[in-house]
Amino acid sequence: MASGSGNKSDFRRKWDKDEYEELAQKRLNEERDKKDGKPAPPVKRELLRHRDYKVDLESKLGKTIVITKTTPQSEMGGYYCNVCDCVVKDSINFLDHINGKKHQRNLGMSMRVERSSLDQVKKRFEVNKKKMEEKQKEYDFEERMKELREEEEKAKAYKKEKQKEKKRKAEEDLNFEEDDEMAAVMGFSGFGAAKKNH
Repeated sequence: MASGSGNKSDFRRKWDKDEYEELAQKRLNEERDKKDGKPAPPVKRELLRHRDYKVDLESKLGKTIVITKTTPQSEMGGYYCNVCDCVVKDSINFLDHINGKKHQRNLGMSMRVERSSLDQVKKRFEVNKKKMEEKQKEYDFEERMKELREEEEKAKAYKKEKQKEKKRKAEEDLNFEEDDEMAAVMGFSGFGAAKKNH
């Protein structure tokens, strides 16, 4: 590398030419070996599979973040992909990126999907059928009627509260009018709102 030995008044770096020549020769030999030999075998990637986690698009929704020059890229505005180390500005582009070829390659997957067999399809249909049956069993008429009654009671209580509030406002207005009448009897009708002509 750079050697600092030599004359004290000479501040220029002195490079070890032999060492760099060896490094260049090694690099040339490696490149020749790649060209002469067979090409490197293609990387075997696993087949595409569905995500086992939920994509978080709403955690930062409606929040304000102060961004400075020193803010790390992962905390900048937008959606951060920690696999590809990039920031995407909106949710649609983030979903496109996650489902895209570059992201899947970084995860170690190809864009090919495993071909399903007939047995796998039949099992999937059975599982979906069971889910539908469970949903139908969960629907309970009595429980639904109870919920509707509770909603009606809440609506009635809300209406009563509104009516009470209107009555209070009307009483306050009435009291205010009586105060005006009393002020007129005493000889002053307002506090400098209108001038009297004598």
